Amino acid sequence: MMYDFSANDVFEMAEQMERNGADFYKDAAQAAGNETVKNMLSRLAAMEEAHEKTFAALRSGLGDADKAATVFDPDGQSTQYLQALVKTKVFFEKEIDITSLEGVLISAIGAEKDSIIFYLGMRDAVPEGKGKERIDAIIKEEMGHVQILSQELVKLNK
Repeated sequence: MMYDFSANDVFEMAEQMERNGADFYKDAAQAAGNETVKNMLSRLAAMEEAHEKTFAALRSGLGDADKAATVFDPDGQSTQYLQALVKTKVFFEKEIDITSLEGVLISAIGAEKDSIIFYLGMRDAVPEGKGKERIDAIIKEEMGHVQILSQELVKLNK
């Protein structure tokens, strides 16, 4: 079954993905033996938490049309589908090299790129008039995250 989603649905999913990312980085930080790596993983967790707040603020600014259900769904199947997507995308069973700062940055950049690809696909699942253009704000935020991480990687390799 193919679903259409509203911008509200996608922002809600984005918030959960950011929570998942923060948890992922926090867990990795606890496992890291190197203090520099641990600090970077903690910073990445904080960045994910900040993104969650950004997406929540963007979602609160959506209009009624952007929040309206796109299909009749009395059994909540679209919500179940979204929850399944969130649980399995981007940070699901992700391997991260916590032995080096470079490995952490490369893994984080990969996760952010995966999230951008995911949101590009989700944007196509939001019909016109349901906030489709607002999904670009999520993509732009994630691209900014890639830029920050890439700059850290360049500094490291100088």
